[in-house]
Amino acid sequence: MEKKVRSQAFQSVKKIEPYIWLLPSILMMGVMILIPIFTVFQSSFSEISKVGVNRGWNGIANYIVVFNNPTFWNTLKNTLIWTIVVVGLSTAIGFTLAMILNVQFKGRKIARAVIVFPWATALIIQAVVWKYIINPEYGALNTLLHNLGLIDSYINWTATPAAFFAWECWVGIFVTIPFVTFCVLSGLQSIDGALYEAADVDGIGFWGKLFRITLPLVMPSLSVSTVLNIIYVFNSFPIIWTISKGDPADQTHTLVTYLYDLSFSSGKFGEAAAVSVIGFVVLAICASIYMMISLKADQED
Repeated sequence: MEKKVRSQAFQSVKKIEPYIWLLPSILMMGVMILIPIFTVFQSSFSEISKVGVNRGWNGIANYIVVFNNPTFWNTLKNTLIWTIVVVGLSTAIGFTLAMILNVQFKGRKIARAVIVFPWATALIIQAVVWKYIINPEYGALNTLLHNLGLIDSYINWTATPAAFFAWECWVGIFVTIPFVTFCVLSGLQSIDGALYEAADVDGIGFWGKLFRITLPLVMPSLSVSTVLNIIYVFNSFPIIWTISKGDPADQTHTLVTYLYDLSFSSGKFGEAAAVSVIGFVVLAICASIYMMISLKADQED
């Protein structure tokens, strides 16, 4: 009887053991993530003074001010364009580079090392370098083109807000490509070469192998890189802030730089918290859509 009781106690401990090991991580997440999220939500429904003092509940007043500001809607549009363009083009280019780097050729190791450099360098450094490159007065791009005789006078590459924002999108694409490339490359290298050999025997060409073998088998890696990219790019701060700080006339802001400007430049902490919550909701919706699609795909399989 005693042995049976000990056995049952041991089994009970074994069942809760994983949760005991996870408890420190859960507590840390609660302190470092859940509490700040709650604080931001609370601040978004409160009147916050310019010195950060909470003066009490004011309902949805901060959201009304934000929604009535045309700059917010332009910023939201910029954020969606920024995320779609950077994630979309970096995924397409990264996938192509991964396909190339998966083929045996002389100097492949060097090529892989070169491609990883933009990702290994801090985003602020990348942004500062590109800001210097496109400078209309002394930038490296104008100097190079002028010395090659391709232009007679220096060009203002950021003459309009749209041009400024386009260059920022390019920098975002440039620094994101390596991440996608190596995520996809890891998936490509896990594909059994016998599948391609069988396809060759059956007379299947490049495009057939791409859509029937490569894409289906590399899709898990591609999905992970895409979801992480959406989160990282949507919340990206250094590139936009370093290159333009949202200028000219707040036309190149994204939600992250806009809420930072509201909070630390204008002292509008309540409105900044409201913008932060809106960004959180947008990302939560995107994550929910992805989870529903993934669950539906798993059920079909």
